[in-house]
Amino acid sequence: MSTAHHDERIAKMTVASVYPHYVTKVEKKGRTQEELHTVIEWLTGYNVQKLQELIDQKVTFETFFSEATLHPNAHLITGVICGYRIETIENPLTQQVRYLDKLVDELAKGRKLDKILRTA
Repeated sequence: MSTAHHDERIAKMTVASVYPHYVTKVEKKGRTQEELHTVIEWLTGYNVQKLQELIDQKVTFETFFSEATLHPNAHLITGVICGYRIETIENPLTQQVRYLDKLVDELAKGRKLDKILRTA
C-alpha cells in the first residue's frame, strides 16, 4: 500500500508547510478558519493557541501527532484520501495525517460539522 519512503516523507513534512493549504481549501469552499480549527482540535486536542505555537515552531507531523491527544473516535474516519483507503494504512503516523486530510476534505465538501466530528 504505502511505502517506507512515502511514510518518511509525511513524517518529515512540517505542519506549517501544509496548514495554509488547509485554510485555502476550506475558505475557497465557503467554510471558515474557525471551522477548520474546530476539526483540528477535535482530532488532536490542540486549541488555536497551541496549534499556532506548533506552526511557529515548524514542527513535523511526526512531532505534531506524537504530542497530540487523538480523539477516541478517530478510528471512525474512513474512506479514501489521496488514493489511499484510510482504514488500511498500516503506518500509524501516515494514517493520522490522512485522518486530518480527510476531515479537511469533508469540511471543504460542505459536510456538516457534527458529521465530520463523528458524534453519535
